[in-house]
Amino acid sequence: MNKEEKTNVMRILDSKKIVYSTHTYVDSDAIAAGDVAKFLGQDPDKVFKTLVTIGKSKQHYVFMLPSLEELDLKKAAKSVGEKSIEMIKSKELLPTTGYIHGGCSPIGMKKYFKTTIHESAKNFDTILFSGGKIGYQVETSTSELEKVIPVSYADITKN
Repeated sequence: MNKEEKTNVMRILDSKKIVYSTHTYVDSDAIAAGDVAKFLGQDPDKVFKTLVTIGKSKQHYVFMLPSLEELDLKKAAKSVGEKSIEMIKSKELLPTTGYIHGGCSPIGMKKYFKTTIHESAKNFDTILFSGGKIGYQVETSTSELEKVIPVSYADITKN
C-alpha cells in the first residue's frame, strides 16, 4: 500500500507505533460487516463492526461487535451505565464522528466516545475493523488497540 492510500486511522496507528495489517476490498456492495468478512475470506466472528449510539443522557457511545451479531440495546445501555440508548440517525453519523456509514472506525473520530467491545474479541489474537474508509479494514490485537483508545469489554449482543 503506498503512502497516498493510508487512511487517517492508519496514520494514527503508525504515529503510536501500533503493529497492524491492512485488508482492502473494492466490492462496493460489501458495506455490511458480514459481507466484508465474506469478501475478505475472514471468520465473521473476527471482523467487527463499529456502531454509534446515543444515550438518554445525550452522551454518545461506540460499540464494536462481531459482523453478524446484533447489538442488544438493553445490554449495551447497562454496560455504559445508561437507562437506555438508541442508534444515532444515519445523517448524524458524519457530523458526530467524521465518518460515513460503512467506513466508521473506533479510531480517529472527531472526539473520543466511550468504546465497548464485545467480550468475544478476547478470543482472537487479532480482530479486523474499519480502517476509516469504505474498502479498508485494519487488523490488530485488542492489546494494541487499547494503546490507541481506552476500551471496555462486555456482552452486548442479542442471544
